[in-house]
Amino acid sequence: MEYHIKASSVSNQDAVVTIKKSAIDFGTTKKTAEVLPNPAELFLGSFASCILKNVERFSGMMKFSYKKATIEVDATRLENPPRMENITYNLKIHSNDNKLNTVLLKKNIEKFGTIYNTVKLSCAISGTISTVGDV
Repeated sequence: MEYHIKASSVSNQDAVVTIKKSAIDFGTTKKTAEVLPNPAELFLGSFASCILKNVERFSGMMKFSYKKATIEVDATRLENPPRMENITYNLKIHSNDNKLNTVLLKKNIEKFGTIYNTVKLSCAISGTISTVGDV
């Protein structure tokens, strides 16, 4: 598979990344630092998106149903050289399905997630998967 995106910025203003038919504004200036995602947050958003996409993918393969999935991601950034050192996530799956095997799901996400595997080459990742039985 191959991917293609476009991004642009204007001097002293913010930027936009265009992916297919979506446009995502992101901050490159101090004036929008509190309202627009920065590149590091977009990176973590991509990581979270990878995990959520794999929940959907593996729900079909593992034959479990769920109402929704939510994920929170935290990261530690080092200064010199600037890089992510640790990423932690907490994935919650809202499901009453007893076929949902969270241990196997986590193993599959870690083995088959494209972004997950790319990131784990450069920093430590730890995470938890829990179920919320409110469906």
